[in-house]
Amino acid sequence: MKKVKAWLQSICSVLLLFLVIGCWLFVHPPVVLAQENKVNYTLADLRYQDFSNKDLHGTSFAGANMQEANFQGANLSATIITKGSFLRANLSGANLSETFADRVIFGEANLTNTIFTDAILSSSRFANAVITGADFSGAILDTYEAKLMCERADGVNPVTGVSTRDSLGCR
Repeated sequence: MKKVKAWLQSICSVLLLFLVIGCWLFVHPPVVLAQENKVNYTLADLRYQDFSNKDLHGTSFAGANMQEANFQGANLSATIITKGSFLRANLSGANLSETFADRVIFGEANLTNTIFTDAILSSSRFANAVITGADFSGAILDTYEAKLMCERADGVNPVTGVSTRDSLGCR
């Protein structure tokens, strides 16, 4: 009888714990739930679309084709853009801080005053992109790609106050 009573008390304690945790999660939902209503642009064809000045924080553009799209002044912070293409896109003044953008094509894109702070840009390509005033502080970037960009890096980002050359570690 004592064993059954102890077992029932243990079960009640566990159920009470689950009830408390469930109530706490209901009142304080995890941050991940706040992004559930974001549009998912994974593998989308977004060529020539206008996303200027849009808040796209936390959205996925993985594998998307954004050729010649307009993202001027857009908030793309904390987005996933793996294997995407911004060929000839306008990203001037956009915020791509803390973005996961590995293997992305930024060829011939307008990146004037774009913020890439703490972004992951490994294996991404910036051939002939305009990078005047872009801030790459803390970004993970291929050494060779950074060296190529140093040849044309100039300007100071008006938001962060950091020079493009300094953010790329140019000599």
